[in-house]
Amino acid sequence: MINIKRIFSTALLLSVFFITATQAQKINQFDANGNRHGVWKKYYDDNKNKIRYSGEFKNGKEVGIFNFYDPNSYGVPSMTKEFSAKSDSAFVQFFTPKGKVKTKGWMIGKKRVGKWTYYFSDGKLFSEEEYADGKLDGVLKNYYRNGKLTEESIYKDGKKNGLSKIFTEEGVMIEEVYYVDGKLEGEGRYYDLKGDLKEKGMYKNGKRDGKWQFYMDGEVVSDKRKRAVHSIPKN
Repeated sequence: MINIKRIFSTALLLSVFFITATQAQKINQFDANGNRHGVWKKYYDDNKNKIRYSGEFKNGKEVGIFNFYDPNSYGVPSMTKEFSAKSDSAFVQFFTPKGKVKTKGWMIGKKRVGKWTYYFSDGKLFSEEEYADGKLDGVLKNYYRNGKLTEESIYKDGKKNGLSKIFTEEGVMIEEVYYVDGKLEGEGRYYDLKGDLKEKGMYKNGKRDGKWQFYMDGEVVSDKRKRAVHSIPKN
C-alpha cells in the first residue's frame, strides 16, 4: 500500500534541498548591467572560512541589514548596517565581542551624520555627538559612569564653536569657556570644586588676553597673592 504521507514528506525534503541548493548557487551574482544583485557573502582573502560581510543588493544598491565581521569574531558581527529604502542613509551599530552595542548612529556613504551615541562596556551612556557630512556639528556631551556630565560643548564643521563646559563627577561645573573655530575666544571662567568662581578673564586667538581676576572666598585678590596660594593652569 502506498504511504502518501511518506511520499509527501520525501518530496518536501527534496524541494527544500533543491531550493536551498539553488539559492546557494545564486550567491554573489550580478544583474544584466553588471551590478551586484541578490545575496552576497564575502570572505577574508587569507582565510576563506572567515566571512567578512553578508547582505543583499538590489541592482547595485544595498538593501536591508548587512553584517560585518572581524577576522577573530566567532559568529558575532562587529558591525551592522541597516540601509534605508527611501534614502542613501544607513543605521550603523558597532558591537563588542559579546554582542553588546558600543556605538550607534547614522551614515551616508562613509560619513557620519545626525546623532551618534557611545556606551561604556557595561552599557552605560558614555557620549552623545552630532555630525554633519562626517564632521562634528552640534552639541557634544560626555558622561561619567554615574550618568553625570563630564563635558558639554558646541561644535561647528568639526571644531569647537561656542560655549564649552566641564564638570566634576559630582556635577559641579569647573570650567566655562567659549571657542571660535577651535580656539579659545572671549570670556573664560574657572571654578573650584565647590562651584565658587576662582578666576575669570578674556581669551583672544587661543591665548589669555588682558587683565584676569582671581578670587578667594568670593573676593577679588591680587595676581601675586593668588600665585602664592594656588598654581595657575597654563593654556
